[in-house]
Amino acid sequence: MASLIHLDTHAVIWLAAGEVLRFSPFVHPLLQQASPVISPIVLLELDYLHEVGKLKVPGRDIVNDLAGKIGLTLDAGSFTAIVQAAADLTWTRDPFDRLIAATARAAGAPLLTKDATILAHESGAFWDQPPL
Repeated sequence: MASLIHLDTHAVIWLAAGEVLRFSPFVHPLLQQASPVISPIVLLELDYLHEVGKLKVPGRDIVNDLAGKIGLTLDAGSFTAIVQAAADLTWTRDPFDRLIAATARAAGAPLLTKDATILAHESGAFWDQPPL
């Protein structure tokens, strides 16, 4: 079992909203066994979604709430290393997805995401079953 598990933005939103039924049954114990981590770009994306009216609260509030509830932390990896890893992820033009996937990849950690594009291209990404 991984000691860290990176979360995609939508997973953070669903956890913050208490929408735990959106996750497959194995995710709940996984989140209790592993330390949940997000790329700092997830915080920026949450703020962006708040700015455009898709979220009612700022990203910082969501992250702080989940830090207290589930121990969510921000990845502290080198931004330079993450951007260098993201440069190789040419399968998307979405800068958020590139940096989120690159952060998990640079950390050597699995990424919990329901994003079909990420799942199709990142061997460490999963939704229904954790990567081997």
